[in-house]
Amino acid sequence: MKMQPRTLSGFMELLPKQQVLMEKIMQTLRETYSLYGFTPLDTPLIEASEVLLAKGGGETEKQIYRFTKGDSDLSLRFDLTVPLAKYVALHYGELAFPFRRFQIGKVYRGERAQRGRFREFYQADIDVIGDGKLDISNEAEIPAIIYQVFSRLGLRKFQIRVNNRKILNGFYAMLGLQEKAGDIMRTVDKLEKIGADKVRKLLTGELGITDGQAVDILKFIAIKGGNQEVLATLDAYRGKHELFDTGVEELAAVVRYLAAFGMPEENFKVDLTIARGLDYYTGTVYETLMLEHPEIGSICSGGRYDNLAEYYTDKVLPGVGISIGLTRLFYVLHEQKMLNEQLNAAPADVLLIPMTDDLSPAVELATKFRSSGVRVQLYAEQKKFKAKMSYADKIGAPFVVFLGEDEIRDGVVACKDMQSGEQTKMGFEETLARVRKGLDAMGQGKVILG
Repeated sequence: MKMQPRTLSGFMELLPKQQVLMEKIMQTLRETYSLYGFTPLDTPLIEASEVLLAKGGGETEKQIYRFTKGDSDLSLRFDLTVPLAKYVALHYGELAFPFRRFQIGKVYRGERAQRGRFREFYQADIDVIGDGKLDISNEAEIPAIIYQVFSRLGLRKFQIRVNNRKILNGFYAMLGLQEKAGDIMRTVDKLEKIGADKVRKLLTGELGITDGQAVDILKFIAIKGGNQEVLATLDAYRGKHELFDTGVEELAAVVRYLAAFGMPEENFKVDLTIARGLDYYTGTVYETLMLEHPEIGSICSGGRYDNLAEYYTDKVLPGVGISIGLTRLFYVLHEQKMLNEQLNAAPADVLLIPMTDDLSPAVELATKFRSSGVRVQLYAEQKKFKAKMSYADKIGAPFVVFLGEDEIRDGVVACKDMQSGEQTKMGFEETLARVRKGLDAMGQGKVILG
């Protein structure tokens, strides 16, 4: 009895054309990150559980894929940031600081699979790690890079929302709620999902905050307007708490530098509701929303952390980073038909079909094309001509080259443009120029439509 093939819930498998589009997105990420001086990094998928859970517990420990092999207690990584902290602590003496790295890799979380949320998914991270200190300009450069990434991909209707946790911690300290600041932030973080009334009930109920304090909190995080308007309103609160004042100064600097990095103001917004759920964030924090699909939630988030590697080393290693939920983003783009299906996603530019029993001339021609940078697949299956052309259609080959006795004798190449249907018989160099011109035209456009 044959086993029914199936893919586990929460795990994505793409068909070849979609996989090529995913690879094009990854290629754009790598190229853009490299432009800003980031080095690629790859860390192990499996780590010792004690290493991954050094700062874990709570929800993290519940979601982690953990297993034993012999006497070893092992876990699959649940993000790329904790392995980075371990890496920097382990190789501290061999790295140059600030250490700038990017990483694109799969992570695993055993949470309930649902629309747009996966148990296995790609994250695309960039981080800058300093040795003792890290300039505030890095906290503006990180979202500016994300703006460039999304713009190069073709995504326009997005907004990076920026805040600073020092502002929040300082404000809650003004209210005498310093000890509850983390719990308040996690509660307020649910504002867009559950609304102000439910957040207020959680604050006064579970957290034991007075009605007056809850009103003050909701009034504060409701401060709206343009970026300069919000900063001007925050100035009215200054002089009451040092941490708050520092946070406002840092936020103002980030806004100023973002403009200098060339980021349009419509693509970033100061939003006092942004806190991020993880406690290790200590300064600037970010979340990125697709403006036409806010129900999806953040597709890219991160922030500043003062000492993420504290569980592995006594060295103070502050950092700032951001992470794109790549699988989630791809799922949304595909669902909303925002992926550019017209881009060349074929595994080969040319399908070469030999029309003779001796394949040697076809192999030589394929080698000649490949030496000129054209991707060629040699089709050697003994099938009818109709089946061969059907295969060319199915893989989306832009061009099909036929090589028979006549072509070999005359020293020409028979080439069919599969889009226009036009067929030519020319010398190799003329055919090569025609193929390249067609491929250039197909390569126009972004991966994302709008």
